[in-house]
Amino acid sequence: MAKGFYVIFDMDGVIFDSERAYIDSFREICGDDGIPFIEQACVECIGSNYQQTERIYKKWYGEDWDFAYYYGKVRERLGELRLPLKPYVREIFDWLSEAGIPCALATSTRRATVERMLDYAGLSDAFRAIVCGDTVTHSKPHPEIFLTAADGLGAEPEDCYVVEDSFNGVRAGHAAGMRVLMAPDILQPDDEIRSLTQAVLPDLRAVKEYLMREYEK
Repeated sequence: MAKGFYVIFDMDGVIFDSERAYIDSFREICGDDGIPFIEQACVECIGSNYQQTERIYKKWYGEDWDFAYYYGKVRERLGELRLPLKPYVREIFDWLSEAGIPCALATSTRRATVERMLDYAGLSDAFRAIVCGDTVTHSKPHPEIFLTAADGLGAEPEDCYVVEDSFNGVRAGHAAGMRVLMAPDILQPDDEIRSLTQAVLPDLRAVKEYLMREYEK
């Protein structure tokens, strides 16, 4: 293992193809009740934890909007699904394991959901540290979740690569002083987001190839 080389992954939209399923579920459930602009609200929430997501929806629909009810219905629907992995997930984790590179997960999703998803995907042992949205105080774009993940790895922030798909995640990784690689999912980067990354890459195979080059330096 090269000294000072660590990788921290986001989960939704990076490891699992879950962002689209989340938006589709909200659209179906809220559409039945005639709630407008739900897709736009969902997109604004990408990369946010539960508390920040609630604030965003109530900004859209008012403080009296029953967020807990709709979010619970969406979680129930998603819990019935086996969300697919993003392309090349197995490939990148096989290489990281073979190279002995320590990895962490830093996701805004709640721990119970994270554990279930990693378990059925066979990825529970891929991470030395797992930090979830309900175990930190601040949501992305605050850097807390990535700094906590680095602590779990015993790593300095500048030795960590972050793999993210969301604007909030990119901002959080950059604020943490880490090297951010963006593999876009729903959101395509604008000039601001590109300026905060080391590279914008099309998929996890490209991320793996980038990391291999960096590891060999």
